[in-house]
Amino acid sequence: MTDLSAYMAESIRGIMKSAYLNVLSNPREARFVARMQRTFTTSERRRKATQESAGVEVPPFLIASIATACNLQCKGCYARKNGIAADPDAPQKTTLSPDQWRAVFDEATSLGINFCLLAGGEPLTRRDILEQAAAVKDIIFPIFTNGTMIGAQYVAFFREHLNLVPVISLEGDAGATDQRRGKGVYERALLSMQMLEKEKLFFGTSITVTTENYRAVTSPDYLWQLRATGCRLVFYVEYVPFDESTAHLAFGDEHVAEMEQLVEVRREEFGDMIFLSFPGDEKALDGCLAAGRGFFHIGPDGVAEPCPFSPFSDSNVASLGLLKALQSPLFQRIRSARALGWEHTGGCTLYEHRDEVEAILTA
Repeated sequence: MTDLSAYMAESIRGIMKSAYLNVLSNPREARFVARMQRTFTTSERRRKATQESAGVEVPPFLIASIATACNLQCKGCYARKNGIAADPDAPQKTTLSPDQWRAVFDEATSLGINFCLLAGGEPLTRRDILEQAAAVKDIIFPIFTNGTMIGAQYVAFFREHLNLVPVISLEGDAGATDQRRGKGVYERALLSMQMLEKEKLFFGTSITVTTENYRAVTSPDYLWQLRATGCRLVFYVEYVPFDESTAHLAFGDEHVAEMEQLVEVRREEFGDMIFLSFPGDEKALDGCLAAGRGFFHIGPDGVAEPCPFSPFSDSNVASLGLLKALQSPLFQRIRSARALGWEHTGGCTLYEHRDEVEAILTA
């Protein structure tokens, strides 16, 4: 069995080491990463202290859906399916205020959380919340964006606040991206990358991997194309079925194993790029990392959920805070259930056990 706390801490050190090597040619970025390496050492001590005092492990990652509006209508969008996202001119779901989000980010700092992934909706529609995140200098905020709203003003904003890292979502090449996200989206995303590269800003891409595309988007030819744009970070996110008709697109164990091998090979071949897989090989980590083992999700209204793909909650961080959310009955019972035999068989464990998760909530 893997010592998860030690594994996660070592993984973060590896990410930061790779990040530092990737930005050595840019003095501003190199100084920033060097400072964050020191900061994350303090964060690790904070997580250990919380575990000792409160009896709960603090995950190094947090996922926060800060926006409900989105200017695209991507096929199979989970945020729309779960009622988080809507068109900008449609009635919006209740969201936390910028000050409430700032309180969440500040508590995350005090607990030792290193990364807070910002999603939506389209997070660039909430500049007010991003300004609050920018002021929290001990956390890195990858911003998962469709890239169509990045212009001169946002480029200047990112240049001023290096702890905000744009991660532009693609589906692969132009055909695959436009087929899911809309005509012209790929070209607009490339334009955003060019603007970021011109300012020598560190940015990445997020690619949803399925049983049909994972070999194409991990191929050397495709990655050389990404690298040529200036991209130095690639997030591979395993597809979770939108409904049963697309279940064939979700990974099985054999796909997880092959994907891990492919990523390891590409890490050797592309030494100046960072490759991250979500959720990755959960079997090697003794099960699902959701519900606070490695991360958890906060909805726009503050609800604490095990994972973005498991929209169940019994607590709200606006009233309880992050620590009490981690100690919530739902999170505790999910972590216990994992130990009782929820085996990882590829894809999303919580999606496979969604009926049981709902039963835990209503028990």
